[in-house]
Amino acid sequence: MTDALSNDIADPATEQVASVSLAQADSDPDGFAAEIGRSFERYGFAVVRDHGVPAALIAEAEAASRAFFALPTEDKRAYHLPGTGGARGYIPFGIETAKGATHVDLKEFWHVGRELPEGHPFAEVMAPNLWPREVAGFRQTMLDLFAAFDAAGAKILSAIARHLGLAPDFFVDTVRDGNSVLRLLHYPPVPADAPGIRAGAHEDINTITLLLGAAEAGLQLKLADGRWLPIYAKEGELVVNIGDMLQRLTNHRLVSTSHRVMNPPPERRGISRYSMPFFLHFRPDYRIETLPQMVDADHPDRYPESITAHDFLAQRLREIKLA
Repeated sequence: MTDALSNDIADPATEQVASVSLAQADSDPDGFAAEIGRSFERYGFAVVRDHGVPAALIAEAEAASRAFFALPTEDKRAYHLPGTGGARGYIPFGIETAKGATHVDLKEFWHVGRELPEGHPFAEVMAPNLWPREVAGFRQTMLDLFAAFDAAGAKILSAIARHLGLAPDFFVDTVRDGNSVLRLLHYPPVPADAPGIRAGAHEDINTITLLLGAAEAGLQLKLADGRWLPIYAKEGELVVNIGDMLQRLTNHRLVSTSHRVMNPPPERRGISRYSMPFFLHFRPDYRIETLPQMVDADHPDRYPESITAHDFLAQRLREIKLA
């Protein structure tokens, strides 16, 4: 946990991820792609506003999330499905652990996956959703939020494709019916003698992550020189970052950056932190194989052997103790 607890903090006045409007993707697609692409190459992160996820829907989802996490522990645990890799339903405290960390993360969460029609070929590896009976409107609210995240993610992926010199629709088929997950996160109040931090230093497994709820301080990314850069987002803005799958596909041209959620200062220790990340995934059978455009004499192929998105996910879930 040495890195996770480092206090070497970069100055946001000299280091700052891009803050962009997704509306620009329609009015100036090339300009938007260049700006967000540069930020992804340098930091692996960007902040996105005007993303199209309705504010009213975000408020409904936040209220439903808080209502669920306020339930008695025994009621929540009724929705925990051991042995499923945490793919759906409730994941209690004391389970997820950042790769290489010695302490568990100080959080509990709920997972919503893609709803598949009966008989879908991916049903074997994408479990059906679980829904809490105690929270009215939970199911429809989360499905609506999932769809809104999916749409925003598709526009960002199109910009990434442009930045990489690929066809704007390159990623459409790669994520069709992808194994994406909406996570509702609750970080409870933190005692002064907490053994760990809210989320230990880690990289995301998936293609890209879209996060709501970063207005509460604590999220930091690790710069190449080892310093940590705080990420600031306004209420309702998305923090978007590159995941390991896309880093692998692009031969590290786009970087999956280590990040963490620090414990709050003393005056905020008694306040819970809530967030809603959307982990956008490739479809399970998509073979992650280094794009030939990303390989040259100065950048040899780091991954000469390809792997399916499903196998990659299963491998990583074991590493963080969810499977």
